[in-house]
Amino acid sequence: MNNKTKTIYICSECGYENPKWLGQCPECGEWNTLNEEIRTISKESPIKKSFSPDRSKAYALSEIKSDIFDRYDTGLTEMNRVLGGGLVRGSIVLLSGDPGIGKSTILLQICQFLGKKYKILYVSGEESAHQIKMRASRLSVDSDNLSILCETDAQYISEYILSEKPDIAIIDSIQTMEIGELTSSPGSVTQVRESTNLFTRTAKATGIPIFLVGHVNKDGNIAGPKVLEHIVDSVLYFEGDRNTSYRILRAVKNRYGSTNEIGVFEMTDRGLEEVEDPSKMLISGKPNNVSGTCIACLMEGSRPIMAEIQSLVTPTGFGTPRRMATGIDYGRMAMLIAVLEKRVGYYLNNMDCYTNVIGGLKIDETAADLSIALAIVSSLKDVIVPDDVIALGEIGLAGEIRSVNNCDQRIKEAAKLGFKKCIIPYHNFKKINKELKNEIDIIPAKNIRQAFEAIIS
Repeated sequence: MNNKTKTIYICSECGYENPKWLGQCPECGEWNTLNEEIRTISKESPIKKSFSPDRSKAYALSEIKSDIFDRYDTGLTEMNRVLGGGLVRGSIVLLSGDPGIGKSTILLQICQFLGKKYKILYVSGEESAHQIKMRASRLSVDSDNLSILCETDAQYISEYILSEKPDIAIIDSIQTMEIGELTSSPGSVTQVRESTNLFTRTAKATGIPIFLVGHVNKDGNIAGPKVLEHIVDSVLYFEGDRNTSYRILRAVKNRYGSTNEIGVFEMTDRGLEEVEDPSKMLISGKPNNVSGTCIACLMEGSRPIMAEIQSLVTPTGFGTPRRMATGIDYGRMAMLIAVLEKRVGYYLNNMDCYTNVIGGLKIDETAADLSIALAIVSSLKDVIVPDDVIALGEIGLAGEIRSVNNCDQRIKEAAKLGFKKCIIPYHNFKKINKELKNEIDIIPAKNIRQAFEAIIS
């Protein structure tokens, strides 16, 4: 029977299909995301599939072995932490980030360690074998168990994996893969979705873990349909400014571990190096005896990390004061300024306020509220917050300081780094161990006025 083609428009964000082009996607509400694709429709009558003993069958829970969830050690402690302890067999891991952030670099580095015991297949759809060899030489990657395949045909790659049976496979990148039976171009919604489905079936059938490298669009989201993130087992984001040397690896989805852990790396001429103590790195360049700075302690998974918060408050030259926040939520900063004006009497209605988190970190927990408020008031009054002081606490709209979780761990980290004084919420103070109170001077505060009086004299 002859086949016929028809033109459809598919949303690159959510995969919504429509026979006509629309400016706005009715499903997700995004603008200018419907892309034209040509689909082939077969006129052959569908064949009803009867039950066959060769098809999958159900198993009792007690019959399923749990050893298939053994993990590969990647050789990088920071990556193992983000993955939940290592790379799970048969899993699909999507690694995404800005161009030049270090995605291919970190994957080649783990190939050197994993290549000591396992066979690795590195599939490149963007670079030639000579280009990969040049980068591998710079990173001192010379494993004999690492094979390079330059190919973009997803079906051929899947067949190659099934025949050669490597222990680990890496696809760089998923946006360059294509299935010949589909008429759409590589990188389109259909190609990315179906290629990922194909690799997922291959990984689950063979137990071979597969890394997929994903591109990001101008908004910082993974290029391709949103369903791509639902198909894979883990989604890792590489964050950081290309102009700085530090990189942060964060899991936004992980079926085999926590999504709260982060890994910190430093880009050097020898590749990415692990930063074992991020707190020291983030506060190493803190200026001494300068107003407008305060140290906060964040919880990234099970690890406390110190972060330096800076604020600059200056008289505005316009009728409307300017507010700018980097690394913290703009709405959160505006709320804290309103609380300072209403509850404490620090008026900033004729002041520009700039707040920044050093090191490229993004703060999304409320335990840093008190440190942000202290940095703003310190700059406003030009009064120095002592260098050996750390502040913890969430600020409510009534000006009260509310308790924070994992307070003991935060204080222990501060004491280990040499801080002498820590101001915490009053409700947390009652649960602090006596031994910890002997290591560092802990000051409880019920509201922000008490906190300011204890630190800023």
